[in-house]
Amino acid sequence: QVQLVESGGGLVQPGGSLRLSCAASGSMFRISIMGWYRQAPGKQRELVAFMTSSGTTNYADSVKGRFTISRDNAKNTVYLQMNRLKPEDTAVYYCNADVWVDPPPRPLYKYWGQGTQVTVSS
Repeated sequence: QVQLVESGGGLVQPGGSLRLSCAASGSMFRISIMGWYRQAPGKQRELVAFMTSSGTTNYADSVKGRFTISRDNAKNTVYLQMNRLKPEDTAVYYCNADVWVDPPPRPLYKYWGQGTQVTVSS
């Protein structure tokens, strides 16, 4: 079993910054993609950003230039630095990881964190 534990959400004023963290633990052989999704009230969950194990990144157009995803493979942790936050960034943010789990044959599974609330409001 693999667990993803998120931290770093909260309330911030427009223009402010927050940093989210997500640590993976459990019976893992290797983590492939790690990323962040978000879901605002009444809307579908959407991709915010992801990063492959080799460092390739992808961002939603709405966050390009404001958000930066990074990961520490030694710590099995992914981060999301969010700058110049806007009220429309308000949502529950979910960590996601594609993991090859132990023991062999090491199938690939997708896991989700429990979500962390980010509220951007004055």
